[in-house]
Amino acid sequence: MGSTVNHEDRRLELGIIDKTFVRGVLIKRYKRFLADCILDSGEFVTAHCPNTGSMKTLLSDHAPVWLKTHDNPKRKLPFTLTLLGVGDDDWALVDTSLPNHIVAEGIDAKQAPSLLGYGQMKREVAYGSRRSRIDLLLSERSREFDDNRPCFVEVKNVTMASGSVAGRADFPDAQTERGLKHLLELGDMVEAGNRCVQFYLLGRSDCDRVGIAEEIDPRYADGVRRAMDRGVEFVCQRIQLNGARATLGSVCPLEFS
Repeated sequence: MGSTVNHEDRRLELGIIDKTFVRGVLIKRYKRFLADCILDSGEFVTAHCPNTGSMKTLLSDHAPVWLKTHDNPKRKLPFTLTLLGVGDDDWALVDTSLPNHIVAEGIDAKQAPSLLGYGQMKREVAYGSRRSRIDLLLSERSREFDDNRPCFVEVKNVTMASGSVAGRADFPDAQTERGLKHLLELGDMVEAGNRCVQFYLLGRSDCDRVGIAEEIDPRYADGVRRAMDRGVEFVCQRIQLNGARATLGSVCPLEFS
């Protein structure tokens, strides 16, 4: 692939190997970007919380956490809240800077069955008429595949446990005008002759299905239906966790009910 990087180097760069993490428990998340935690060593720290969403169904007192460590002296906060414990021994990916990297690395490693054979990958590419940026743009697909169109991939991290279906995580966890805009843009790009994929990364290890939270955002749910009718593809895959290291896991279904 055109942007291929040694996988081990990339994992070190992204901080998804255990030695770059410390464990602890969450005391509270506040002001959206801050999370007070107590490390297993007993040290009290304030970590950066990169998740600006509601984090609905995720936050509970003294939930276990994995915090990514940073040695940059210019950072005000040397820790980033990355994984949050849910249920008994399960985890949710709450660092929203990582899903795009996990999916990109998975595509590069041929772990995304629906996105095989592309020779080039670009990230954060401006496109469309609504001033959007696509997460991943794939092109130069090998001749063994019938569909050689450029492929626009939009990634969403899904972490909210469904309130009605056990074992399912639903998206979105709050109303999302931005998410709806992305669906409209993807539909436009399909009609312009491209392949487009809405990729839901299931970021909870205690769930094995993805759903659409129509009760939270009916406009987004309608947008999903319209995008499907226009030819946008919907792909769901789970995260695979090995300690604090997150990679792309198995394909899972999308339920719309």
